[in-house]
Amino acid sequence: WAHGLSGDLPLAAVWAADSQGLNLVRELLVAHTYWRLRGFKADLVILNREPASYDQPLHQQLLRLVEAHSLYTGVHEPGGVFLFKADQIAEEDLNLILAAAQATLGAARGTLSRQLSSPPEGIYLPPPLQIKRGEEQPSKPLPFLELPYFNGIGGFTADGREYAIYLGPDAVTPRPWINVMANPEFGALLSEAGSGCCWYGNSQSNRLTPWNNDPVSDPPTEAIYIRDEDSGVFWTPTPLPVREIDAYRARHGQGYTEFEHNSHALEQTLMTFVPVHAERADPVRIQRLRVKNGSSKRRRLSVTAYAELVLGTDREATQMHITSSWDESARALFFRNPYHLDYGGRVAFVAMTPEPSSHTCDRTEFLGRNGSMEAPAALRRESLSKRAGPGLDPCGALQTKFDLAAGEEKTVIYALGQADNVEHARRLIAQYRVVENVERSLNETRAWWDHLLTTIQVSTPMLSVDFMLNRWLLYQSLSCRIWGRSALYQSSGGYGFRDQLQDALALVYSAAPIARDLILRAASRQFTEGDVQHWWHTPSGAGVRTRCSDDLLWLPFAVCHYIDVTGDAGILDAVTTFLEGAQLKEHEHEVYFQPSVSIDEATLFEHCRRAIEKGTTSGAHGLPLIGTGDWNDAMSSVGDEGRGESVWLAWFLVEVLKKFADLCEGRGEQELASRYRDRADGLRATVERTGWDGEWYLRAFFDDGTPLGSRQNEEARIDSLSQSWSVISGSGNPDRTAVAMRSVEEHLIREKEKLVLLYSPPFDKSRPHPGYIMGYPPGVRENGGQYTHAALWVAMAFARMKDGDRAVRVLQMLNPIEHSRTPADCAAYRAEPYVVAADVYSLQHQSGRGGWTWYTGSAGWMYRVWLEEVLGFKLRAGRLSIEPAIPEGWPGYHLTFRYGRTEYRIAVENGGERSKQEIELVDDGEVHSIHINAGTRSPETSGCRKTASSSEIHNTHVAE
Repeated sequence: WAHGLSGDLPLAAVWAADSQGLNLVRELLVAHTYWRLRGFKADLVILNREPASYDQPLHQQLLRLVEAHSLYTGVHEPGGVFLFKADQIAEEDLNLILAAAQATLGAARGTLSRQLSSPPEGIYLPPPLQIKRGEEQPSKPLPFLELPYFNGIGGFTADGREYAIYLGPDAVTPRPWINVMANPEFGALLSEAGSGCCWYGNSQSNRLTPWNNDPVSDPPTEAIYIRDEDSGVFWTPTPLPVREIDAYRARHGQGYTEFEHNSHALEQTLMTFVPVHAERADPVRIQRLRVKNGSSKRRRLSVTAYAELVLGTDREATQMHITSSWDESARALFFRNPYHLDYGGRVAFVAMTPEPSSHTCDRTEFLGRNGSMEAPAALRRESLSKRAGPGLDPCGALQTKFDLAAGEEKTVIYALGQADNVEHARRLIAQYRVVENVERSLNETRAWWDHLLTTIQVSTPMLSVDFMLNRWLLYQSLSCRIWGRSALYQSSGGYGFRDQLQDALALVYSAAPIARDLILRAASRQFTEGDVQHWWHTPSGAGVRTRCSDDLLWLPFAVCHYIDVTGDAGILDAVTTFLEGAQLKEHEHEVYFQPSVSIDEATLFEHCRRAIEKGTTSGAHGLPLIGTGDWNDAMSSVGDEGRGESVWLAWFLVEVLKKFADLCEGRGEQELASRYRDRADGLRATVERTGWDGEWYLRAFFDDGTPLGSRQNEEARIDSLSQSWSVISGSGNPDRTAVAMRSVEEHLIREKEKLVLLYSPPFDKSRPHPGYIMGYPPGVRENGGQYTHAALWVAMAFARMKDGDRAVRVLQMLNPIEHSRTPADCAAYRAEPYVVAADVYSLQHQSGRGGWTWYTGSAGWMYRVWLEEVLGFKLRAGRLSIEPAIPEGWPGYHLTFRYGRTEYRIAVENGGERSKQEIELVDDGEVHSIHINAGTRSPETSGCRKTASSSEIHNTHVAE
């Protein structure tokens, strides 16, 4: 860096000791210019070894050459020419330059052509495999599975725990249908075709294998091959990269995916999982291949596991820095990228059981010239070359060979991970090399997820609701959003401030310690002034400081809900640090940098107070300033001059002020509580005075005072957020909120297309310009499509109004299972039927098409809206009440809640008038069966005359 060389670009170095080296330098300068003109950017370093003298003739000649040939490349700038006197560079710097160089050339070795055409020494390629063709015995078909909600491609297993995808000849899913498997440190994604990637820590900056954001071709960069050693035929137990005519089945579950494939008279199952244990998070992905010989003859087979290595963000940038080695002690391949600023000391590894008989770290050798993963050159040879070391196109390939008698089954284990150091890698390899340990780890992983996800189980009249609520929503939220932070369509690796806080709230019932940690982590990303990082990366802590107006307010919002549910008021006294860094200048909207950690610390209560004080702003209409976006980041120009205001933010701030005032009062902060309640009352009155548009509430005001979300607008006339939060906050005028929600139903809900639009009509040619939201085509994502996060708040508002029919109707429009019931549904929706999509398109000819999936906060909100608002599950510090808003047509539902060691089995009957009943929970290790007659029918709708409550609770204790 001191010499202007970052190492980010490929680097070529050339020695020049006398005038005889000038021709080589000239050739390289011409080549360097050619590279640049063809779009290839690289640094060229010329090292002058001329002995020190007064006139330095060689250096003068080199200067003239550089000046003549650097017009298109520049001098001493990235991608340019660098001329140094070797004797004036510190020895350690010189060694570093030479170590970083992809090519080091010298005049003594001849011309450029000669030096580059010389074959590398010592390369040995094994001989071709000798093959004998013979008759192949038939394979048995895959066993039949009865699948609820089968749509021609896939369906759920009977218990809803797995989604099984059946791919017969030529069958494909509309887009990749993936699984995201993660623990707190490590993660992997895997599609139904077998493509995917792995990462440790940060899923963006420390990918171990490539992430391919390609939903069309879904290209694999990893594979496990099976080869018949007699016939030479090879294939994969997954549909990619080698697709066979025989059927495949992929079964996605919580923490694992299993493939089934029968071909060549062999029964094959490939189980892939990321271990999750209560006491640790191992940084490894395990693949267990079982091969059973279904033929009548002995078989000679080999299994080859192959993976391209990244150890960074993308392979093109890191491959030149990766070194590989064969570790004789572990009998495994190790990989390092010492150039990685955050993870340079870690050791990636691939290991196999039975121990591999050969290996290679050379991707070029494995694939071959113009080769591919579908037909790799290495599988036409007897074995792999055992090549490893620096300077290779990095990959990790291991091969093991074995015989199978008729009816015999063999298990092969393949582990890929990244350890703290060599010793840690050896321990992990030794542990997971033992088949029994792998089986135990898989069982523990399944048990861990089962324990978490069965904390609350429901049985409703809608099986699709049960499947999502009992398994998939929480799994999506924790495995992908919180731990993995990566999926097919987005791989951020970072933490979003408001995102993680909202995700945490879905975990307060089943994993309260995780929710607590997330809240305190978010608080530590607050600047001393009260604002916060919009998002940040670990482990560096670098992130973006913005003028987004709502981020900081989600901290007190989340804290209030966490304490309400858990009763853990002690979290308010937990102490954590602040951040320090340059504040945004007047013209700056956001800045990415690495802040420092302040020596100042404060309680979580003080962090929340600072957030509220910083977030309480006021514009010309008396409403909070929207800044460069509130909840809708894409409305980035509505208030970028510092005067725009947000009606939605006003409702949200009212809710935060009211709830935090209650916390203040509980701590004896009476004056602060009174002040916050006064602010809330004043802001509520202001919204009613300035934000009502006649049939709905406005969305915002631009910097120039132009209203947004108004009848006078041609685009974005009505936005759902202001309407739903007028209800959710409990602060809107009841008559107006009823009118506003009717307007939502009239203008934003499209029942036939199963869409709940964010606003309508979409932006297209609007003035004033609302922001980067207009970069999306009309009807896509936030620009007038369905943004599921906001659509869930519409359902939540209907539930708060005790309109269970409308609430459930909206929720079922958002349920991915309901979008994928038939082959035609699948073809239109395209996305996975078992996880929530962040958005659904409304644009013409693409209406109903699912957007990105998995990596969305909608999963956590859908879980909460169903559980808390529709089913009415209200846990408050050891006391439980059931306040449902279910459809009138439902007879009721059943719910099981595990409270510590105790199980509560609750039967809710939909009869009589609404009532509120509270259960004081005790953790006595028994089973409590409770019947609640707590109908949602009001006297007006049920035709009953209002009488005293008919609700009853029958509580019986059942010994375990």
